[in-house]
Amino acid sequence: MKRTIFATAVMALLISGHASAQNDETEIIVTDNNGNEEEIDLPEAMTYELDSLLNLYNAKTYLRPADDCNMSDVNPVYDKETYKERLNRLPTVIEMPYNDVVQMFIDRYTGRLRRSVSYMLGAQNFYMPIFEQALETYGLPLELKYLPVIESALNPKAVSRVGATGLWQFMLATGKQYGLEVNSLIDERCDPVKASYAAAHYLSDLYRIFGDWNLVIAAYNAGPDNITKAIHRAKGVKDYWHIYPYLPKETRGYVPAFIAANYVMSYYCDHNICPMETKLPVKTDTIMVDRDVRFEQITHFLDIPQDQLATLNPQYRHNIVNGANKLSSIRLPETMVTTFIDNQDSIYAYVPENVTSKRSEVAVNTIEPASSGSKKSSSKSRKRQSKTKGKSITIRQGDTLSEIAARNHTTVAKLKKLNKISGTSIRAGKKLRVR
Repeated sequence: MKRTIFATAVMALLISGHASAQNDETEIIVTDNNGNEEEIDLPEAMTYELDSLLNLYNAKTYLRPADDCNMSDVNPVYDKETYKERLNRLPTVIEMPYNDVVQMFIDRYTGRLRRSVSYMLGAQNFYMPIFEQALETYGLPLELKYLPVIESALNPKAVSRVGATGLWQFMLATGKQYGLEVNSLIDERCDPVKASYAAAHYLSDLYRIFGDWNLVIAAYNAGPDNITKAIHRAKGVKDYWHIYPYLPKETRGYVPAFIAANYVMSYYCDHNICPMETKLPVKTDTIMVDRDVRFEQITHFLDIPQDQLATLNPQYRHNIVNGANKLSSIRLPETMVTTFIDNQDSIYAYVPENVTSKRSEVAVNTIEPASSGSKKSSSKSRKRQSKTKGKSITIRQGDTLSEIAARNHTTVAKLKKLNKISGTSIRAGKKLRVR
């Protein structure tokens, strides 16, 4: 397979070439007019199975297929000018150009992934207000709210092949750099609110580096170093479509996928895609705790299923709120906050069944284990035990060996052997082993 290596050839591919999907679910092959093929990796979220998304608590509880959808399950095909005109009409700051690669991703979303789009159109009701508020706080374009569509398919517990986690798919080091705590008990990359503000902060920093939103989006996927290298190899040209051939395979499809996500989340009706109906969850509020609390302790006193509690608090990895480490929040349905406060002493005191608490202090076993080896090792073991249990006294003025032997229930011969004494004279103030 040949690869296009010059930007001019890539632009010829985008403008006048054609694209064709490979049977492989993880990549797309685009072919230019000269027959050269370009392999583009799909963003990992575009390969997720819909069934796994529908098993999420929010999906099972608050989403269902629309009963009043009368659209035929047929994806209409439009001409190139229609797609261009629709992209131009989007109320965005970020450039949303059309080309054949963008068309391929639009076709993927409106065709093979249309049921996943239906799910995400319903699930966005949970998450888009959070994304928009975080982006608005940092003064960023609101169309960036669709980044999690291609990052995680709006799954707050998503984990990629390389360990990127959460709605915004933070790697461990980047998440910690932007204030997200990750340890054995908590992973704030899964917290929709905290991760959204961290992502907005990160995107703001990337824009200060590159000053171009398409480059920022590419850097969010590939890392700023890879984008800087690609710009350098492209002789300093800061344009995503110009540095395209110097990018990693997945990043070549990342900006086109972002443009396609904006398109399909706006024009889904034109492709006969019905959003899943959403019954929004009840309002929630948080309470702060200063001690460790298990979810089982809360659900024992509050009328809330444990999987709902876990969904409201996805950052806690083992259903334990580590309040003893630092003041920690628990998100609850708003009506249950006062119930928690009224019962908090009982909640803290309750010990769930089959739960072993970590010990704060333990005694060390110093008893020498019995040896099953040779007589020699048994003899050594007895000698060590004898040495461990030995007793010494201080010789007093006027003491004799016979008096000391009588007081300590032993014999003069044993005392002399134990202390390697050849005669009978002893000196006051010296130590004498009696056993």
